Amino acid sequence: MRVALFATCFNDSMWPETPKAVVTILERLGVTVEFPLEQTCCGQMFTNTGYAREALPLVERFADVFGEYDAVVAPSGSCVGSVRHQHATVASGCDRPALADRARTTAGKVFELSELLVDVLGVTDVGATFPHRVTYHPTCHSLRMLRVADKPLRLLREVRGIDLVDLPSAEECCGFGGTFAMKNSDTSVAMGSDKAHHVRETRAEVLVAGDNSCLAHVGGLLTRQRSGVRVMHLAEVLASTERDFAVDNELGDPPAATTTQHTDTEATT
Repeated sequence: MRVALFATCFNDSMWPETPKAVVTILERLGVTVEFPLEQTCCGQMFTNTGYAREALPLVERFADVFGEYDAVVAPSGSCVGSVRHQHATVASGCDRPALADRARTTAGKVFELSELLVDVLGVTDVGATFPHRVTYHPTCHSLRMLRVADKPLRLLREVRGIDLVDLPSAEECCGFGGTFAMKNSDTSVAMGSDKAHHVRETRAEVLVAGDNSCLAHVGGLLTRQRSGVRVMHLAEVLASTERDFAVDNELGDPPAATTTQHTDTEATT
């Protein structure tokens, strides 16, 4: 099976350790992952704000770059949701029926990380170790658009040493919503503050989610509150192994909760 990594533009630009972690997990499971250098943005920033025609070249580029692969994996429910639910619609609306067919075919092979692991590869134990108290936030696109259900939690429950605690009102939106956070900043901050409050209620060391954009928003608020809670992408938790913590202990340092800390990230609003 030929598997391609769609890193997404914001991960590539701001959180490169996340797509690297995806490769680490899949290679540990014996999957060879290719990274097409021609990939760009999925176009969600255009489609979500009504600029369908401006998104069309990116829809075409995505089909050109990823159409030949058996499966495409991305560490972002938001971007996978855009590819699956918007690309063919954009092409059809711009009177490009052939491209719409290609986009529809390609979209059927694109998976969010937990979907690929659980549904395609059939695994929940990826050999991870993470001895920390963790709570999980299900992001809106993964929960409502992709309907990944409890797949991320099933993966986290198999992680050795983890203390996984439920997040109160977990299914409530964090308030980020891309451009929503800029156009409706007061509402966005209020929603994010509610989410941060619930995270602190769990007394977790680490907040985990499948989208770094949501983690940046909530993580920024947690930092401003001096909560001491770190945020971390699901892929980075699943990539962690016992060896990572053994090395930390040999150096005399406490085990790191994440390879990429977001504690200095300000809220996006």
